[in-house]
Amino acid sequence: MKTVKSYIRNASFAATFVSLAMFATSCDDMLDTKPQGVFTSEQIGEDEALDLVTSAYATLLCHYFGNNESFAGPINNWVIDVRSDDALKGGDGVTMEGYMHQLEIGNVQSDNAVIDFKWRNNYFSISRCNTAIKSILASGALDEKTKASFVSEMKTLRAYYYFDMYRLFEKFPYFDETVADPSQVSASQYTREQILGFIKEDLREAYRNLPETQEEVGRFNRYVAAAILAKVALFSSDWDEVETYAGYVIESGKYQLYPNFLDISKPELNNQYESVMAVQFSSANSPDQFNFNNCLNCTYSEGNLYGNGDDFYLASQDLVNSFRTDVNGLPFLDGTSNSEDITSADYAGNVDPRLDFTLGRIGMPWRGYTYNEKWCRNLELYGQYSGKKPYPSPDSPYVTTGIVPWGASSLNYIIIRYADVLLMKAEALIEQNKNLDEARTLINDVRAKAARSVDPSYTPIDCNPMVASYAVGEYPATGWSQEYARRAVRHERRVELAMEGHRWFDLLRWGTVVETVNKYYEFETKFQAYYSGASLTDDELYFPVPLSQKDNAGNLYD
Repeated sequence: MKTVKSYIRNASFAATFVSLAMFATSCDDMLDTKPQGVFTSEQIGEDEALDLVTSAYATLLCHYFGNNESFAGPINNWVIDVRSDDALKGGDGVTMEGYMHQLEIGNVQSDNAVIDFKWRNNYFSISRCNTAIKSILASGALDEKTKASFVSEMKTLRAYYYFDMYRLFEKFPYFDETVADPSQVSASQYTREQILGFIKEDLREAYRNLPETQEEVGRFNRYVAAAILAKVALFSSDWDEVETYAGYVIESGKYQLYPNFLDISKPELNNQYESVMAVQFSSANSPDQFNFNNCLNCTYSEGNLYGNGDDFYLASQDLVNSFRTDVNGLPFLDGTSNSEDITSADYAGNVDPRLDFTLGRIGMPWRGYTYNEKWCRNLELYGQYSGKKPYPSPDSPYVTTGIVPWGASSLNYIIIRYADVLLMKAEALIEQNKNLDEARTLINDVRAKAARSVDPSYTPIDCNPMVASYAVGEYPATGWSQEYARRAVRHERRVELAMEGHRWFDLLRWGTVVETVNKYYEFETKFQAYYSGASLTDDELYFPVPLSQKDNAGNLYD
């Protein structure tokens, strides 16, 4: 049987069987599902079903029309993370991809390109999923068990895309494979609560029908459905459901924390350890299989080690300071982490080692090289903290530097990793004020990984214990109240998952985003003057329907 990478190589072939008009620009055209050369139901056997499924999976590559649109794909969501207190847009200046800068300073408008990109990316992908589901269900050549498994993969993928819409847009149309003409579906047909219910039901059904393992890496098993459902339930504060479905993933025994934090950036460890839901990438074939979603963010690098770089998506000073730890290796949960800057010349305190696995710091190692000013595209404006996680060593045989995009490699992008699942369950226990000791153990397990990662013999070299004082301790039982535990798990999500596109959504679901981001603007202005006067209000949290889509949809989106 073909491997998943061969599936992706053949995605353009499989796409000929998809009824989605890929080059449409208006809403009506985009959702038009009139068939353009499809199989008859009698012709759809297992191979043909795999082609349809492959075509839908290929949407995770987020590379429909051009490079810019792929930056706003649902994989990393880094363009959304620049709205949080974790990240800066980066690049050469505020006018470069200026529509992203608008998000960074809280200036959200309905004609913003990111809003349109997100809408189109998700609906193109949903349409492929619906086409696959409808065709597979109509097959006269597949047995019911095989149908149920294929359909559940597609419902899991569709649920992920609709969940991305749910977190981003206040209202949006929902349609499944039974809708004859999606272009006529109103954005007000269903409430947000109803749509959330559809998403959850798809995922519950998928968990029941999917196998525990798949022969081909990258295809969804039942624990992918469980992990997405836990994340959906987390966003809606359904704590019992978070606990249950995160628990299913943990109890499966299929996953474990990385031995070393650096392992997240090693292509040779793809689909191992923490890889619960991952997008498969390749540097051996067409550039269409590169991770364009992250290529814009590659560090400039002295000597063009990655084939140049645009150096977007840099860490904020506020995020950097959150890695400060006290004499016991514990974070400053009292809100005083910004009382000292880690990179100031007179800083003599401890830091969590995840700092140097997450971002570049001048004078510190980067995959065996020394990160310096020449790695920073615009040091004066955006500072020094280039993101590290999506980039293996430039010396890795899995890195491609001869052609653009820069920093392209075979490193998978893990959308949900095991550490995230552990922290989801810990948070669910804490919010229910039950089994607080178990929650502490789950958090401490994640922290223990960080502690053991300070190993100077582990290559490539990515931290320097001779320069930085690394200390990350485990939380003791003493003083472990519900309120303290809540602050601990929220902090742990920030530092463990930093620069992976989670922060904005966490702040949003906690109800703290306005207060946190406005406080951040005030603090960060001393480092990025363009934040002066920036503000975020409650009516700017969700995106409006894109202006271009609204104009083309009549009154469907009013």
